[in-house]
Amino acid sequence: MVIQKEKKSCGQVVEEWKEFVWNPRTHQFMGRTGTSWAFILLFYLVFYGFLTAMFTLTMWVMLQTVSDHTPKYQDRLATPGLMIRPKTENLDVIVNVSDTESWDQHVQKLNKFLEPYNDSIQAQKNDVCRPGRYYEQPDNGVLNYPKRACQFNRTQLGDCSGIGDPTHYGYSTGQPCVFIKMNRVINFYAGANQSMNVTCVGKRDEDAENLGNFVMFPANGNIDLMYFPYYGKKFHVNYTQPLVAVKFLNVTPNVEVNVECRINAANIATDDERDKFAGRVAFKLRINKT
Repeated sequence: MVIQKEKKSCGQVVEEWKEFVWNPRTHQFMGRTGTSWAFILLFYLVFYGFLTAMFTLTMWVMLQTVSDHTPKYQDRLATPGLMIRPKTENLDVIVNVSDTESWDQHVQKLNKFLEPYNDSIQAQKNDVCRPGRYYEQPDNGVLNYPKRACQFNRTQLGDCSGIGDPTHYGYSTGQPCVFIKMNRVINFYAGANQSMNVTCVGKRDEDAENLGNFVMFPANGNIDLMYFPYYGKKFHVNYTQPLVAVKFLNVTPNVEVNVECRINAANIATDDERDKFAGRVAFKLRINKT
């Protein structure tokens, strides 16, 4: 025999909820007395306080092992990569000689990029260094901060300096300048005390034919040892990376040319197929003429 439960009225349900929230007979709030709630709150206060203290202590201990100036681990940056300027999407440098808007954006980017290399700024902030040797600045037990940097003057970029240049880095005449820079790696002695330089070639035979002639600044694409080592952004506050400018003189017009530039240095590998940017950079160059 099934016994049906008596249905409660809406008023009875409301009364039961009121009694659950606050029972005047037992002085319980939501089923617990004030003492019970106090113990629960005290438990969670102690529990989360302990977790907070343990997390804070862990972070403090970890921060004691980390330098504000030098990353503790930089294994992935053992080999510096190369990059080009002007910085473009997909590393494509496309110039339409008759369309000013197609290359003016490149000119504006290069003006801003090269501004810190102005001779007057370099003379004010950086040192004249002895070429052919590393510019080492050890701490010798006392924090040597900030580190001085060697001058890399804009005039060293010759026809690609953009100084008093009516051709706008050659973009208005179809002879554009592309700048190669090596990414910074802290405490890296590039070149292993030997001379190094940047070279550029067409990636395929047809690219080599269409690439034509080019000139490099500084001569032969040389990068001097005096710009190394780099001590980090906080230490080397006025550091300016050495650049190599490549001025392409007679690229075959209306043809896409694949160019690869790489650094030739004793301690920089450029043949790692797993890292296409290790010691090298590839980009596409196209000069459109009507």
